[in-house]
Amino acid sequence: MPKTRQQKKDLVTKLAEKLARASSVVFADYRGLTMAKLQELRKALREQEAEFSITKNNLLKLAIKDSSLITNYPSLFEGPTATLFAYGDQILPLKTMTKLIKDTKIGEIKLGLMDGEILDKYAIEKLASLPSKDELRAKIVGSLGAPLYGIVGVLQANLRNLVYALDGIRKQKGGDIQMSS
Repeated sequence: MPKTRQQKKDLVTKLAEKLARASSVVFADYRGLTMAKLQELRKALREQEAEFSITKNNLLKLAIKDSSLITNYPSLFEGPTATLFAYGDQILPLKTMTKLIKDTKIGEIKLGLMDGEILDKYAIEKLASLPSKDELRAKIVGSLGAPLYGIVGVLQANLRNLVYALDGIRKQKGGDIQMSS
């Protein structure tokens, strides 16, 4: 059933709101992906505070009419276009989508937006290859903790060496140390 003019206007308004709210946006060609793979991708992205939607190019053009994407990147609207909206973490949804594209060898990233910057396919793939925020945090904590662990080890070594020296003296004197009361 075709959409009415009002339904299309509402859809364009929703798309414009999603574009404004998203921390990063990626446009991709999804041709060849099965419905099962699309559903799997959508489910994974929902868990990451992201959304993957397929929209007609004309409606997408209307939603981003104020952007330079239309004039500078007309190839964006060639062929079917799916849009990834990331609302939370900017990178994690990109990782999920690029992993699916690499694993299935189907689909292609067209263009992306992040922090007001336009990113090409290669920049998005490079961002997707970065470690996640949690991995980076773990590395930083490990780096900050390493000197502390070293200091603890050095301090314990001195105490340990003292205990070994006292034990050696005890053995040399031939007996146990007895406590007198």
